[in-house]
Amino acid sequence: MHGQDFADDPHGVYDRMRAAGPAAPVELVPGVDATLVTDYQAARTVLQNTTDFSRDPRRWKALNEGRIALDNPVLPMMAYRPNCLFTDGAVHLRLRKAVTDSLDQLNINRIRRDVEPIAAFLIDQFSERGRADLLNDYAKLLPLLLFNRLFGCPAGIGDRLTSAMSAIFEGKDALKANEELTACLMELITLKRREPGEDVTSWLIQHPAGLNDEELKDQLVMLMGAGVEPERNLIGSALLLLLSSGSSARDAGMLTEEALDHVLWNNPPIANYATHYPVHDVDLGGVHVEANTPLMISFGAANNDPALREARQSLSRGAHLAWGAGPHACPAKSPATVIALTAIEAILNALPDLALEVPAEQLRWRPGPFHRALAALPVRFTPTPGTRVAALHAPTGASHPAAEQPRAHVPAPRQETRPARKGFWSTFLDVFRV
Repeated sequence: MHGQDFADDPHGVYDRMRAAGPAAPVELVPGVDATLVTDYQAARTVLQNTTDFSRDPRRWKALNEGRIALDNPVLPMMAYRPNCLFTDGAVHLRLRKAVTDSLDQLNINRIRRDVEPIAAFLIDQFSERGRADLLNDYAKLLPLLLFNRLFGCPAGIGDRLTSAMSAIFEGKDALKANEELTACLMELITLKRREPGEDVTSWLIQHPAGLNDEELKDQLVMLMGAGVEPERNLIGSALLLLLSSGSSARDAGMLTEEALDHVLWNNPPIANYATHYPVHDVDLGGVHVEANTPLMISFGAANNDPALREARQSLSRGAHLAWGAGPHACPAKSPATVIALTAIEAILNALPDLALEVPAEQLRWRPGPFHRALAALPVRFTPTPGTRVAALHAPTGASHPAAEQPRAHVPAPRQETRPARKGFWSTFLDVFRV
């Protein structure tokens, strides 16, 4: 599951796996074996069964026996952290309640308002060129900047946090990046204990669950990991669908909501994850799975189970497993959907003649066992002035802050705002005087 062949045609691989039954043995990366669940009903059974299956990676037999090196590239995604993704029972309930209660304080309208200026800022960076890579110039950066805002990051911490998260997902010296991520989050937690604000970090700190600093740090790592990479992939894949010949909004009338739903059913951003560890040997529809070995759910395969082809016509839109199921289902479904929807509509409205630079079939998908992710999404469009930020700053009346202190658009010359000199987050804050 780690090669380019799998990235190019995952559904072909899933189809071949189904010959082995509802689950099949796989190699995640060289030397790391697992069992992958490809059957929809079997996947739902595992996700909802907390008696026979644990989410705690400390059960992982091969890792405990030293057969997996501590620098193995899958460990940042699979190794134990004291967060609600990798815990069971009462511990899981306590941590998850802190997370869900904090996320519930996010106002959906606020999220839209937060996405719009970030989208405008990023589009201004490339709109005059007439060409862009919507993955790396837009879909990748928008969630990173948004999370800095939602977590209440000041400029210095936010710049370092953005760089560290990018490096972890890109596999660039992941161990060093993880150390930097940890340092940034501990600084943020210390700051927010001293100076709380209206942000997720402060709400987690203030929650009655009384999370300690280590628990706080790892809930934030989970939220960022679950929100940044999947969000990028969701935005990118939906834009690809909307811009592809024969299925574009202009040609077929497809709505953004329909494109997002199509991606979640057919190419979910996190395609294979939710690792479980059987607490004893189990028989999964005739497939023997040894105790304390990784049993991973293939959301991509399960959603496309041939047994669902007829049933999918009558299933509700949310019947797919892209958000998980059971006690560990994603708690951020609504915010994640709103972020993607707002980001996609912002760029389609700003650049209405967006078109793919190359045919869709020539685009490359990033290899890796966990995600379904484009490597790049090159597009072309009619060049337009980078003045969207200025438009957002335009005064609307004497009581508007902009009326008291007029603000210009992105400072010129553009070289002054390149991330080589300042990080994207501090540049954004400078532009918006936040």
